[in-house]
Order: sequence, then C-alpha cells, then structure tokens
Amino acid sequence: MAKLSIKNLHKTYDKKVTVLRDVNVEASDGEFVVLVGPSGCGKSTLLRSIAGLEEITSGDIFIGDKKVNNLAPADRDIAMVFQDYALYPHMTVRDNLAFGLKIRKTSESEIESRVQEASRMLEIGALLDRKPAQLSGGQRQRVAIGRAIVRKPSLFLFDEPLSNLDAQLRSQTRIELASLHEKVGSTVVYVTHDQVEAMTLADRIVVLNKGIVQQMGSPLELYQQPANTFVASFIGNPSMNFFEGELKREGNKKSFHLSNALTLDFTGAPTPPQPGRYTLGLRPESIKVLASGAGRESQGTVDFEPEALLLEPHGHEAHLVSLLAGKQVIIRSANPHRLKVMESAQRGDTLKCTIDRNELHWFESSEEGLRCQVDSK
Repeated sequence: MAKLSIKNLHKTYDKKVTVLRDVNVEASDGEFVVLVGPSGCGKSTLLRSIAGLEEITSGDIFIGDKKVNNLAPADRDIAMVFQDYALYPHMTVRDNLAFGLKIRKTSESEIESRVQEASRMLEIGALLDRKPAQLSGGQRQRVAIGRAIVRKPSLFLFDEPLSNLDAQLRSQTRIELASLHEKVGSTVVYVTHDQVEAMTLADRIVVLNKGIVQQMGSPLELYQQPANTFVASFIGNPSMNFFEGELKREGNKKSFHLSNALTLDFTGAPTPPQPGRYTLGLRPESIKVLASGAGRESQGTVDFEPEALLLEPHGHEAHLVSLLAGKQVIIRSANPHRLKVMESAQRGDTLKCTIDRNELHWFESSEEGLRCQVDSK
C-alpha cells in the first residue's frame, strides 16, 4: 500500500488547451478514491497522468514518498485496469494473469502461488485454461482485475472498468469490487461517470469539472453539503432542483420570492443571514406531496402546487416530473400515502406540496454558485 499525493498539477496540450488546472488530491494508504465528473472534465487524463501514460505540464505526483514525475509507468509500482479489459486474446486466463510477473522474472513457484490466490479471490479458478474469447464480459473483467492483483502493486488504478457490463452484472461486480478492496486493502484511484458507483465504492469522491477539482469529500458529505451548484447537481439522482429568487427579511419574517406569483415563507428556517439574490436547492425527496386517505390528512403547510407532467415508477419509489412557474421540478417519494397521490395524478393536475425546512440548500446567485453559510434566526 502507498499514499498518493498530487500537488498543483497542470496539464496543457500544445500550450493551448488546458485539461487539468492546479489539481491537488490526496489518497491515504488503503483508501478508495473515486474521480467523477462529466465527459471531458479531465478525470481520465488525471488517472493516466498518475500512471505515467500522460506527461504532465507542471506539478508533482508522489506515490508513497517517491516523486514519480519522470518515472516510466513500469517503474511506478502501479497496476491499471482498463475499460476494454486489454487481455491478450491468444493467451489462456492463466497466462494472462502470469504475463506481467514473467516479464519481471518472478520465480515460477511465486507466479503459480499468486495466480492461484487471485483466482480464488475472484472465483475464476475454473476459467484458467480458457481464452478471453470463451469468456463473458463479466468474466473478462474479473481476469483483468486479477492480472492487476497478482502484481501486488502499491497503487491500483481503474479507468471505468464496469462501463461495458450490463446493469445487473455491473451491480454485482460493484459489490465484488468493494469486497475485494476490503480483502486486499490497497490504495485505489477509480474513474467513473456513474455516480452510483462513486457513492457506493468510495471512501472519498473527487468531483472534477473543466479540469478543476470542485470538491473532495466523503459520499455523504458531498450529498449533504455540496460546495457549489455544480456538485449539488452532479451528485444525486434525480438531480437537485434549483430555484432562483430573492430572499427578503422584514423583522423576524423571512420570505423567498421565486416569481411574482410564488413566495415561500421561511420564517424560522435556515437561510443566509443577509437578504438578496440566491439560488435555493431542493433535493427531490425534500419536496413532499401532501397525501390524504383513510380518514387522515398528512401534516404540512402547502408551499406550492406544481402541475403534474410525468410519473416515473421505480417499484420501491416513484419520481414525478412536474411544472412550477414554467420550471421543471422533480419530486421523489417512497412513502406509500404520497405514492398513491402521485400515481393517481393525471397530466395537468395540480398537487399540494410542502418543503422540508431542514433540507434547504442555499447558493450564491452567481456563475460559481458557491454554497452559502446560513443561520436559523
């Protein structure tokens, strides 16, 4: 195992196109760090820079206590698992697993011991004499991971390793990866565009956009305390709802004006201390449809009444796409009483909704959209 330190890293192509800007990332011994962001954000370039497959423009990369800027990939003590598996088609699984060790002139007995250990760990012992063409996609991915494990490197690098698998197999392999990390205990840097992978696998997540680190923290921290509107919109599915408006204060009374026709009373709720223009963020589950049924009314003040457009059933929960003051709003619920109301709504119906005052996210009304400090006075 080894600590990874990336300090003030820049990557520019042809002195014109900057892909990574002043990137600072730390991964502790044994930590599972996931790099996420939209296509073109620089996450794969950063991973390839760590591996030595991309030459950095400036900055430093340390693996353990060793500065590796000028070291060849083979000398960095890393193992990389690619999206396309990169298995040798003419070799058996056994030979694919052993190939890197043979190049390093490892003894035959040690090679056999490591191959057997990896095959037991990944449950591919029955596949050792097959060739890649005889394997399913999931089996090929296990072999690719096994080839990395037998190396026993200081650092594992994964470049979207599950993106070629179907949904069920991806979910299964994700569980296996988490279990494998517990067993091996190595430091991992993992690139994905799938936030479910990021949230379930990571000890810490690094969110990148336009080559800049937007936030680094635990999955729960990023979900509950996003640093800006980009992180808030990228982490979470469905995405956070945003409302532009003006916060006003009159004595102890606080109100947020979304439009001429819609004002929310936030007296006593957490808000920025100063009045002005802000962006209010609401997670879909923070908007609650007021339900009635079996002689009971759900508790809650009606904050607004969006117009139902489309219901997306997910079995255990449902997502309702609605329209409020000309803006699309998504509501998410697993509550059976609220689900009943959502499911019975026809397109064009209005629904009475309330907002969870403990789940308000406030951001500056600017291009950066930075998170605001709040008070509850």
